[in-house]
Amino acid sequence: MIRDAKLWTWHVLAGLVIFVFLGLHMLIMHLDDVVNIASLNPAGGHPIDWANVVARGKMIFFPVTYTVLLGAALFHGLYGLKNILFELNLGDGVKRATTVVLALLGLGLFVYGTWAAFASLALARSL
Repeated sequence: MIRDAKLWTWHVLAGLVIFVFLGLHMLIMHLDDVVNIASLNPAGGHPIDWANVVARGKMIFFPVTYTVLLGAALFHGLYGLKNILFELNLGDGVKRATTVVLALLGLGLFVYGTWAAFASLALARSL
């Protein structure tokens, strides 16, 4: 029971992290006319102008925040999926297998996404 409460707390905290980081994404990419965060779009102009994309790509801030967002989203989504599947009254063996498969899937996707975020940083800095 205590383990479930801890995991549920992490689930809720991951939802809050998603809310904050997706809100930041909306501010930077879609509400730049309303809230001008010039330091995150250093080339001026529209956020998706190539100069801004390259400039943001060279900042360590973005791969770090992408990695945090990825970890929170994977945990939140996969833990939620696990809970939905467990409501089907699966057998103990199926529950254990489901937990292992989802954990390995989440870990694999996290490693791949983290690699991609930091590879894009290295690529942008080489331009």
